[in-house]
Amino acid sequence: MPKTLLNAEDIAHSFDYPLFSNINFKIHQRESIAILGRSGSGKSTLLHIFSSFIEPNSGKVEIFDKEIYSLSEDNIEDIRRNKLGIVFQAHYLFKGMKAIENLEIATLLANEEIDNSLLERLEIKELMEQKIGELSGGQQQRVSIARVLSKKPSLIFADEPTGNLDKETAQLVMDVLLEYIDKHNAGMILVTHDEEMAKLCNKSYKLENQILEEI
Repeated sequence: MPKTLLNAEDIAHSFDYPLFSNINFKIHQRESIAILGRSGSGKSTLLHIFSSFIEPNSGKVEIFDKEIYSLSEDNIEDIRRNKLGIVFQAHYLFKGMKAIENLEIATLLANEEIDNSLLERLEIKELMEQKIGELSGGQQQRVSIARVLSKKPSLIFADEPTGNLDKETAQLVMDVLLEYIDKHNAGMILVTHDEEMAKLCNKSYKLENQILEEI
């Protein structure tokens, strides 16, 4: 039976207004789940809660059977570095450095090696000696995804990873992400407004009226 990677129970959160409440969610190995929702519905905040960056007002989040918000910051950072892959809307690449150097930092911290076949699959191998600031937004996004996957994460959180890509490149990126989770017994939670991308995942949920429901 596939292992549970993340289990969230009774999650509620608000800022100046309530975002959502009573959210229950689970993801297993080799599973991809899309979360759809209108702008402002709270789906990115929910992803941040799932991925250890925002503690919810109430409820619990277990990642790899550990209640994440009861751990020390050092333990959380260790899980982030070695087991989680975060693809957020901002690339967070080092722009004064070459693409290859950005990958080398990630693999060094995770004690992994750069996968040349992944670079070829993402069609960025020939860009490795260029500085990040010289690359287009779409090329930077693919370098960012290569950096995340080079760490060999067990659970990927992806916030609109194809939002700024043309349709053909978006399809390529989704194919690579889905191939990765199948090959490495990983899981992926994808936040997107693109229903076509969501349909490529095993399951889809919609965050609407403060409630998360499978669709």
